[in-house]
Amino acid sequence: MSKLNTISGDKVIRILCNKLGFSITGRTGSHVRLSKMGSEGKVGTVVPMHKELKIGTLKGILKLAKVDVDDFSKYL
Repeated sequence: MSKLNTISGDKVIRILCNKLGFSITGRTGSHVRLSKMGSEGKVGTVVPMHKELKIGTLKGILKLAKVDVDDFSKYL
């Protein structure tokens, strides 16, 4: 498993949207909703717009988005 570092919410959104096919579907306060149509239907996640996301928060975001940690870490 690749090592994840703390990363900003903005950078997570840019990677998910530009590299992994997600699009922004809404925003409530400091949280942004992302979704995409996958082979098993619609997949979505929520990303908080914090300066630094903890590792556990990032792993939770990727789990909801059904994105492998190794696939995500290629774009860091």
